Amino acid sequence: MITKLTIDRIMEATDIVEVIGEFVQLKKRGANYVGLSPFSNERTPSFTVSPAKGIFKDFSSGKGGSAVTFLMELEKFSYPEALKWLAKKYSIEVEETVESTENKEEENHRESLMIVSGYAAKFFHESLLETQEGQNIGLSYFKERGFSNETIRKFELGYSPDQWEAFTSKALKEGYQQQFLEETGLSVKRDNGTLYDRYRGRVMFPIHSFTGRVIAFGGRTLKNDKNVPKYVNSPESEIYHKSNILYGLYFAKKAIRDEDNCYLVEGYADVLSVHQAGIENVVASSGTSLTVEQIRLIGRFTKNVTILYDGDAAGIKASLRGLDMILEEGLNVKVVLFPDGHDPDSYVRLVGTNAFKTHIDQNRKDFILYKTDILLKEAGNDPIRRADVIREIVESIAKIPDSIKASVFIRECSHQLEIDERALLSELNKMRLSKARKEAQQNTRTIEPSDYLPPDELPQELPVKKEDSSQEREIVRLLLLYGNKMIDWDGIANTYIGPFMIAELTDVEFEHEASKKFVNQYAKEVENGILPDEQFFIHFADKDIVDLTVTLLATKYTLSDNWYEMHKILVPDEQVNMKATILGAIFHLKKQKVGKILDGLRTELQKAEGEADTEILLTQYMHMKKVEKSISDYLGSVILK
Repeated sequence: MITKLTIDRIMEATDIVEVIGEFVQLKKRGANYVGLSPFSNERTPSFTVSPAKGIFKDFSSGKGGSAVTFLMELEKFSYPEALKWLAKKYSIEVEETVESTENKEEENHRESLMIVSGYAAKFFHESLLETQEGQNIGLSYFKERGFSNETIRKFELGYSPDQWEAFTSKALKEGYQQQFLEETGLSVKRDNGTLYDRYRGRVMFPIHSFTGRVIAFGGRTLKNDKNVPKYVNSPESEIYHKSNILYGLYFAKKAIRDEDNCYLVEGYADVLSVHQAGIENVVASSGTSLTVEQIRLIGRFTKNVTILYDGDAAGIKASLRGLDMILEEGLNVKVVLFPDGHDPDSYVRLVGTNAFKTHIDQNRKDFILYKTDILLKEAGNDPIRRADVIREIVESIAKIPDSIKASVFIRECSHQLEIDERALLSELNKMRLSKARKEAQQNTRTIEPSDYLPPDELPQELPVKKEDSSQEREIVRLLLLYGNKMIDWDGIANTYIGPFMIAELTDVEFEHEASKKFVNQYAKEVENGILPDEQFFIHFADKDIVDLTVTLLATKYTLSDNWYEMHKILVPDEQVNMKATILGAIFHLKKQKVGKILDGLRTELQKAEGEADTEILLTQYMHMKKVEKSISDYLGSVILK
């Protein structure tokens, strides 16, 4: 367990904007920062970070909390894992009350897979640099490819010995379990139950997660045997889903954000060579077809993607349709071709950094215009094929969500295709209308009898009314914002707001579960002589309390200073008269609770059988009516019942 002193140091050092900024492109808006949600697919930013409060709130998914919560939600870290990640980022030594047994056995299944993968990366890297076989074969290969010692160490490149069980036997001897060696794909089980190495005799390219941990591998053979696959990659596992991973993104994300552009290449070597040349905003889809999830990963940091192709015409044409997905996600796509026989890896090594950049600047084309040019050349003078090209180009433009951008491309393509702009617009509108109708049909469904629950399966307990919940949450909000502040009761006495409110609410039973937990915890802290602030609850262990805290502290909107200066509209400030604010909230809640008691008494009066019972209930009812009237008199409301 991590000591409280260490946790306090981590929390003090953590800059939530800096941490979340590594995963989401944030832009300053007033006192807060906003960006696109990493938890859902959205085009209008609803993700907000408040540096003053140290919290984030994602209004599209409802998630919120501290920097620790963010890492737990996004990377599926456990609480200790998130703390250790932050500790590493801010160079804080982690003190634990018991010795860690990570390298032997871990209760958390996902973490066990991570640990085994990390151990394997270390084994392969050391085999490359410290063994004779690794130096003669693996290191020689990397040096021939032009990779520097710095690049080899930075990307943790490695070598798997050309032996059946070199890695597996060492891992088992070190105490790593067979189950996790198999699940990560590092070892393969024979028919007799024994294990052997998957990657033997290959140079190794570790694949890093968004936070820099090794989660998978790509292994390249150096043999010329056609029966041996050139690349062997890790199978899918709990920690590795290839459709969600871009090779090199961990090392490229800052540069992508800074340059506001992402270079997309095909292979590991392309990433390494271009990155080594000082162009660090480069990633690869690792030999797989580009997926929507990968595109959205890029979209967190930039809206601009530049595809760097080699000169293979067949490969280019095959990938054109797939790139429409990038347009559909609202990103801007440009394409760069290299001379025949060259890919980004070979070309940057041939001409150097400056000439490579110059080539990109002089040869980049918008994807739509580039696609139009390629398909027109292929169609030649055949009118039928040219008509098909026109439809295909309009289909691509129809995927662009920005109507203004789509109109610009229609105008440009009309010249290139030698067709009237209005004809293209008409075709575009037809396609969009057809798409809208299909989506409407998919979202419309006939209600079947099976949609209705039989009476005996209906919920027996009614949910808490929204009114009840909102009044209770208002109490929590005030405790969060003002609980540890003093209030002057008309110059007679000063007291802290939190203890005063808790004392006034001792006879009130909260029904909303999270609010009830919060108030009970607040009361407990007050009894111990502590006035907890918002940070106490932001970092609290109970997720219900954290979610409620962040929801109440976060707001999607910030009131501009110009609201009064330009419009002369004065917005009331609840802090001007704190007495009225606090008592108003308490009495509104009490009035609501009294109203429920009166409803219950009325029901009981209707069912009362004897005069004695009726008299007792009537006495209670009249007493509660007096209580209700006194509360209403304070609130200035009129009783109608």
